[in-house]
Amino acid sequence: MTPDASAHIDVAASPQRVFELVSDLRGLGECAEEYSGGTWLNASGPQVGARFRGINKRGWRIWPTTSTVTDCSATRFAFEVKSLGMAVSRWQYDIEATSEGCRVTESTWDRRPGWYVPITRLATGVRDRAVTNQRNIEATLLRLKRAAESV
Repeated sequence: MTPDASAHIDVAASPQRVFELVSDLRGLGECAEEYSGGTWLNASGPQVGARFRGINKRGWRIWPTTSTVTDCSATRFAFEVKSLGMAVSRWQYDIEATSEGCRVTESTWDRRPGWYVPITRLATGVRDRAVTNQRNIEATLLRLKRAAESV
């Protein structure tokens, strides 16, 4: 299935460094546009099946989510997001080694049921989630690149 939003960036850092950033709740929170951090719920770190409570912010709006890690390898970190117990999205970071470091592709799939869309518009202030997520991904990848290359 094609993602609703996706972009990639080349990073002059090791795939391991990038994986450490995207799989670390604090590191990802420092790079992401809306996600501001989280807490592991049933694990001490990233692993398949691990759950975490995430906090998302947009302006004055703040909303929590609960996510479950579905992929956790050197080449992919991904998680399914729920809000109020309902599937709302999937986020995925694919990391491919290159001769100069790696290429990172961030993608998301909107999983909200149609009836839930107006409720999330009110909660998040986002009218067009696909357009907003595309912009957010592009901003996040630029921050991720800076963070990974700064070490």
